Amino acid sequence: MIDRRRRWLKLGAAWALTAAVPRGSLAATTGPALVELAAGGRVLLLRHAATTPGIGDPAGFRLGDCATQRNLSDAGRDAARALGARLAAAGVSIGPVLSSGWCRCLDTATLAFGRAERWPPLDSFFEDRRTEPTQTAEVRARIAAWRGPGTLVLVTHMVNIAAITGASTAMGEALVLAPAPASRQAAGFELVGRLSL
Repeated sequence: MIDRRRRWLKLGAAWALTAAVPRGSLAATTGPALVELAAGGRVLLLRHAATTPGIGDPAGFRLGDCATQRNLSDAGRDAARALGARLAAAGVSIGPVLSSGWCRCLDTATLAFGRAERWPPLDSFFEDRRTEPTQTAEVRARIAAWRGPGTLVLVTHMVNIAAITGASTAMGEALVLAPAPASRQAAGFELVGRLSL
């Protein structure tokens, strides 16, 4: 278990170096990211907000029982609320809000947007990679098909986001995705900005 977690941490560091928009440019991309979102027809792929310390979940955790999971910290809850207010102030219209079934994701979505619908393809496969190819394909297809109205919000986990896009995200960081131009239609979507809570 510890070796698997170390491997994921190393992979996360490598993905950070290959992300389409460098993590060091978050401040520079926040304005353009909000403009992209306000245009509509975009996808906000959001990693849950900051949690209490730890990696993964405690042994024996259960979906549907938040007391058994690693949950949002007070700072994470505040940041999720602030994200919702920030997007509303920028005139971003929010469409469907889909979330992993983990409490930290559902809480991030609910605090930011006032609602969340569980969508199992967004569930974490940190502990068991066997479902990753199917889940990733379903999420990619949904992203590629989205044209609006408004912004589709997907709240999930770092491992899922990395598998979907090849980019690494910090807790509370979101990728803004848009339909790919015709020259890159095979990918279905492209990364056009980043936001952090």
